[in-house]
Amino acid sequence: MEKGYLILETGEVFPGFLTGNMEETTGEVVFNTSMTGYQEITSDPSYAGQIVVFCYPLIGNYGVNEEEFESGKIQVKGIVTGELCDGPSHYKAEASLSEIMEKAGVSGLFGVDTRELVRTIRKHGTIKGIITSSINKEVPYEEDPLWVEKVSTKEHVYFHQEGPHILLMDFGFKKSILDYLLKHNCKVTVVPFNSTYEELSAMNPNGIVFSNGPGDPMALAHLLPEIKRMSERYPSLGICLGHQLLALAYGARTNKLPFGHRGGNHPVKDMVSGKVLMTSQNHGYVVDIESIDNEIFTVSFMNINDGSVEGLTHKTLPIHTVQFHPEAHPGPQDAEYLFDQFIQKVKLESGVLSNAI
Repeated sequence: MEKGYLILETGEVFPGFLTGNMEETTGEVVFNTSMTGYQEITSDPSYAGQIVVFCYPLIGNYGVNEEEFESGKIQVKGIVTGELCDGPSHYKAEASLSEIMEKAGVSGLFGVDTRELVRTIRKHGTIKGIITSSINKEVPYEEDPLWVEKVSTKEHVYFHQEGPHILLMDFGFKKSILDYLLKHNCKVTVVPFNSTYEELSAMNPNGIVFSNGPGDPMALAHLLPEIKRMSERYPSLGICLGHQLLALAYGARTNKLPFGHRGGNHPVKDMVSGKVLMTSQNHGYVVDIESIDNEIFTVSFMNINDGSVEGLTHKTLPIHTVQFHPEAHPGPQDAEYLFDQFIQKVKLESGVLSNAI
């Protein structure tokens, strides 16, 4: 086993052993508290550009299979864990995580004191780091690219069914979002993140889903006028980054959290029913509650732990947003009913259910 190190830009060094392709890699170091779901997490495009630290001490024990990927490949820049199992035991396992990492060109580090590492991230806030074989390396300064552009589709992808036509605006969508729409018999067209209002209108959609994705939402500020026009015309559902972009389009602001919400056990309160949902989350930015125009939006969900905004509902237009992931995968499925509500709203707005009213 080759010795390796995670070196943080604040100077701390965490030793371990290299795995995957074992090449040097740099990224924003974040942590995820989920106990399972490492395959879905590492293949979620929202993690593009990041080195993910797994709080749970063992990953890899049930292997990797083609079915559980949330995109076509592993998206993270690197993986850090306490223990990595290279002999998985599960009837669906097709390969080990380290084999998939090597094939995808992704580096990892195991044998790390992840408890101390997470304490360090919580102390400093999210910071950049480098996985390397040299203890004397410094974390190089790198300008963050537009990660959404790197993970978004470059062309339209069609899924033909008999139900309402939903456009899935691809800022880095998880496959599970598409799966839920197809499960509800929707006809879906996945479109590039920078599609214009005119381009989308020509496709005659019945509704739009603004997906999750990586990076700072303000990096996409040039798209906000188009996003607002789209949402004013069509029933809209914003998820994670999509939630932030819709809020920004209507004049709100976003802030960066100290170390984000990433895990499968985040409690969120439904402000209408009073019920608390356990949710899957993965984000570093939130909508500033003080910046929300109360004449336009009501806050529909709030985070129990820190009081941050977890969802918005437009007062006159069929626009709903959530900061968490109703499709889960991995995580609890308490909030999957939101897809049902959105599709029902789309059908009502498009007249599909008019005969039943």
